[in-house]
Parts: sequence; structure tokens; C-alpha cells
Amino acid sequence: MRLMTLGLLLFITSLVITGCVSPAQSFEKIPPGIWRGVLMLNRQPVQVYGDDRDIVKKFDHESELPFNFEVVYESDTTFYLVIHNASERIVVKDIRYGRDPATAKDTVVIDFPVYDTQIKAIYEDGVMEGDWIVNYRENYRIPFKAFHGESQRYLTISNEVPADFSGQWACIFEEGSEDKYPATGLFEQKDDIVTGTFLTETGDYRFLEGKVNGNKLYMSAFDGAHAFLFLARIAKDGTVSGTFRSGSHFTTGWSGKKDNVSRLKPADSLTLMHRNEPLNLAFPDINGRVVDITDEAYEGKIKIIQIMGTWCPNCMDETIFLKEYLRTNNSQDIALFSVGFERYKDSLRNVGALKRFKEKMELDHDILYGGFYDKKAASSRFPQLNKISSYPTLIITDKKNRVTSIHTGFSGPATPGYAAFRKEFEQMILKAKNNP
Repeated sequence: MRLMTLGLLLFITSLVITGCVSPAQSFEKIPPGIWRGVLMLNRQPVQVYGDDRDIVKKFDHESELPFNFEVVYESDTTFYLVIHNASERIVVKDIRYGRDPATAKDTVVIDFPVYDTQIKAIYEDGVMEGDWIVNYRENYRIPFKAFHGESQRYLTISNEVPADFSGQWACIFEEGSEDKYPATGLFEQKDDIVTGTFLTETGDYRFLEGKVNGNKLYMSAFDGAHAFLFLARIAKDGTVSGTFRSGSHFTTGWSGKKDNVSRLKPADSLTLMHRNEPLNLAFPDINGRVVDITDEAYEGKIKIIQIMGTWCPNCMDETIFLKEYLRTNNSQDIALFSVGFERYKDSLRNVGALKRFKEKMELDHDILYGGFYDKKAASSRFPQLNKISSYPTLIITDKKNRVTSIHTGFSGPATPGYAAFRKEFEQMILKAKNNP
């Protein structure tokens, strides 16, 4: 009897314990949780030593661009990615997984359809290995590798006391060349972890995240469209100098010094009207229909003309802002037109990119095709302006198509200027409404 009673108590206890413990998440594909990805800009593979459970890696921090992402399962077989860049979270759901007949290995394909890029990688034992592929560039691939369970963006390099990179910096990029341009570096630092961005006269360099090792700074961002790597060294006099790499195709130098005063020109002073007359624009939409802003359908409306490209994350940020503004404000008397300038020489592929953009972004306004993204070519399509110097550029007219404001570039949510732009934009709309 005592044995039966003891057995019954053990059985009941096991039921209680089982009911209190949540089972581990099941999955059939790549494991869920945090990952550390690396783009190898010099096309040299990461060297791996040891077994799969205790991997020791030798990294070249001068040419390897790290970023973190999460794998999140919606069911046992369906998952998506969330890319981390500082406080930014980018959800990526265009993912395919299966056995590749060419390699007979499990393969994951992560598509960024708006930007026409993808990651294609073989998966095996907690490691992905493959390439980030940019389809609009000829034969453009950067080796990619990712490790499950690694939450640090930059692995510990040494125990040196980190220098202080926090604050505002007046910077120059491409110094010594005719293409040099100013930028403002805005960094926040906690211990050896740094977040921030660079603000230029034509936009910002997104959400950067990195680490300080002694007197060296390492920062990176990857969003599916751009792969940015910033390196710097701080000198004894407090100045910094370093390099900026955009993917594997572009490298330039930059320097800076702490300065709390911005040296950038105002966004409304860069693109100007040199013919003081009503704006007259006509472009084909993504279905081939010519849309003219002087058409009767737009008579009596304020016009917002966004000069943009689907390949441009700052343009996407601005598009999200404009979409939200029209949704939350009385916009009956506003007509928005996005004029896209794309990177392909083939107009059919360019229109296809704009169609994907409209679909993925769930846009209701007119998406028009401007042509090839070369700025000189784009400027020729707007003869009433002195130039197109940036994507995006925003033109606002009154109800009689007279230009009341031109805003060059866009300060996205990674910058303090984003909140200021919201107020500025409302003033631009009010100015167009009240123009006599």
C-alpha cells in the first residue's frame, strides 16, 4: 500500500511539473534565436577552428562587416528574420528554404525584393555560408557567413580602455578630392558600445552600431540595400581619421573633430528653381499611362513630387513618412507623385522594380517612371530646377503648380533631424495652402 501511495504521489508530481514547464520551441529548418552575420568585403573566408560547439574564429576587423539578426518562427515550418542595427528592427519575410539540387545541401534564400538583393547560403550545424548578391550590379557578390547563438556584433578584441567617441563631430569625407563633402557624426557611447549615424547634406548613413577597442572605432550597418563599414582611430589631439566602405566596391577616407555646431547647408538651399514659372511635369506611370500634374484630375490640389529610387533606403524612409502623413491628415486637396529613377539600363526591369516597390510598400498614390538613376540624366528631366543633387528630393507646389518649397535629402529616423523634419514638412504644406 505504501508503495502504491508513493507511486501515485510521484505520478501526480510529474504531471504538475510537466504542466509548469514550457516545451522548447520546435522547428524544422534553421534554429530560432539570435545570429551573428558577417559580410567579408575582401572575399576572404572566416577561419574556423575547433568543433561546432566551441568555435574559435579569427576575424579581420578591417574588412569584415558584422550584423545581428533573429530567426523567429510563426509555426514549426514558417519563419522570418529581424535584422538589428542599433535600435532599428527590419522584418524580412521573403524567405525560401529547401534542398538545392545543385549542391544537395539545405539552402536558405533571403530576398530583399524592394532592393533587388538577396542572401543565398547553405545551412549546416548552426552555420550559414554563402553570398549576399546584388542583382542590379553585374556579377556582384560578397561572401556571407553567420553563426547561431552569437549576440555580440563585434567580438571582444582586447581589454584596452576604450576612448570616448560620444558627441557631435564635424567630418569630411573624400578629403583631398573634388568630390569631398561634409558630414556630421552623431554618436552615443556606453562603455565600449557605440551607436549613431553620419548626417550629410543629402541624407544619413542609417542606424550604425559598433564597438570601441582602445583608440579604434568599428561601426557597421546592413539593411539589405547597403552594407556600410566605418573604421576610425582617435589621435592624441582628439581628431579622428578613418575609412568608410560601402560594400566591396567603394572605399574612401574620412576625418573629423568634435564640434557642436553643424556645418551642413540647409536642405532648402541645395536645389533651386531657375525658371520662375508653374511646374509642368509629365511621366509614364508603372502601367504606361502618361500622368501630367496639370491634368484636370489634379486641378486645385497641392502637389508633392518625390524624386526617388527604390534602391535608396532614405527614399523608403521618406515614403513611409509621406504615406503616414497622408493617412493621418486631411489630404483631400493633396496629390502625391513618386518619380522613380532606377539603376538598370533596361526600362522594363526599372518599371518592374517600381511595381514591386508599390506592392510591398502598399502605396495608393501615383508611382511614375523617371528613367536611369544618373543624377545628370535625372536633372535633364526637371529643366526648371538647377540640378538634382540627391535622392530623395521633395518638391511641393501650390494649387496653381507654383513651387513653394524644395527639400533636398532626408534625415531619417536614425537622426535627431527626423523630428525637426516633421514640423518643417507641416510648415511646407501650410505655405503651399496659403500661397496667394
